[in-house]
Amino acid sequence: MSKRTTERRVTEWMYCATIVLVFALISTPAVVLAQDYPTKPINLTVCISTGGTVDLSTRVLAHAAEKFLGQPIAVGNNGGGAGTVAMELLSKAKPDGYQLISCPQTPLVEIPHLRKISYKYEQVQPVMQFAEPYGGLVVQKDAPYNSLKDLIEYARKNPGKVTYTTSGTLTPWHIAMMYVGKQENLQWTAVPVPGGDPNMPLLGGHVTAFTAASSWKRYIDQDKMKLLVVYSEKRMPAFPNVPTLKELGYDFVVETNYVIYAPAGTPAPIVKKLDEAFKRAMDDPEFIAYMKKAEMPAIYRNAADTKSALDRMNKRFEKMVVDLKLPKEQ
Repeated sequence: MSKRTTERRVTEWMYCATIVLVFALISTPAVVLAQDYPTKPINLTVCISTGGTVDLSTRVLAHAAEKFLGQPIAVGNNGGGAGTVAMELLSKAKPDGYQLISCPQTPLVEIPHLRKISYKYEQVQPVMQFAEPYGGLVVQKDAPYNSLKDLIEYARKNPGKVTYTTSGTLTPWHIAMMYVGKQENLQWTAVPVPGGDPNMPLLGGHVTAFTAASSWKRYIDQDKMKLLVVYSEKRMPAFPNVPTLKELGYDFVVETNYVIYAPAGTPAPIVKKLDEAFKRAMDDPEFIAYMKKAEMPAIYRNAADTKSALDRMNKRFEKMVVDLKLPKEQ
């Protein structure tokens, strides 16, 4: 072997070794960080006000996950802008695993098609999905409406008199009422809820109806409300006699999920550790008991599968906006 050939091979070997070393140096901090993570409490913001199913289920899940992470999870609420405020703050947060939010897909999937926002779809990433809640329309127990048809007939004869609250502006539950109102050419009005338990305005007799996920079930169990219709593909097992919108002839199905999100760029090993901890927390007896009581399916998806589901929902809603000619706020 010539001296020139030997020198060339040594150079090639040193080049390869350098490349390997560079990649090792780049990846090592993330791996080390994930091994130590978490070393301090984690902040988890619920993007809806207190008292709803997102809030309550998140708190039970987070409490169960603490023992697998070895650190407290501080749960707070920021329901501003139907979740857009919390989502914006998350998009600007440091991607180190210490700032998370729990939220339906609303501020990421629906609202960007209907309102200007200051964050992008790509600026946050899902950690995992833990629920796919039912939703429906409820009225007071002694209300004269025993079906959606009854309420529609009343609204048609009394334009502007039917009012309803929802767990958040432009949530799927709100959009369901917008859809029915548009299809039936009705004048009914959504009333904002300033905070607290969104069931309270209906219980207090301040509005005609309430449209939301199944946080109302406990009040049906207390004989204070009744359910007129559900928005899911299938009927709720707890209310087998209550029809779906689709069964009533409306081509509308609400698909929603509850997801833990992190800022985009959070190291994959940290996302994996969080995913595994929350997944294990779903087997906690307290979480299982709450989900059963709330009549809310606990359906798990990992980060990748949740991202695929969100992408599909985003495309579906984009088409719905066109088909229903929903206006976009300027």
